[in-house]
Amino acid sequence: MLGADRASAALGIGLIEAGEGFATVRMRVRADMVNGHGTAHGGYLFLLADTAFACACNSHGPVTVAAGADITFVAPAWEGDELLAVAQERTRYGRSGIYDVTVACGEQVIAEFRGRSRTATPVK
Repeated sequence: MLGADRASAALGIGLIEAGEGFATVRMRVRADMVNGHGTAHGGYLFLLADTAFACACNSHGPVTVAAGADITFVAPAWEGDELLAVAQERTRYGRSGIYDVTVACGEQVIAEFRGRSRTATPVK
């Protein structure tokens, strides 16, 4: 799935690790990702977290999409920062799931994201 994700590829997002119900991706903040305050634009932080979420929730096999998500921005990220987004499945029930993603720069938490997934085909 990630191999066909042109949006993530264009931003230089790379997969570090993935397994059943979890994934870690990384992205370096480029100059064209910085907002008028000199910090990483929140949309890019959301996209990074959403990519980790997509990898984690699709790790079970059936096509799974986002049913909804929200993000809390905790600290700024700056041009040149390498960000890691670590996604972890919290629960799956029927065709739905809940995943938490932490975006960090080193030890500094940048954002916390919660995604709700929906499997496109019924789970047997």
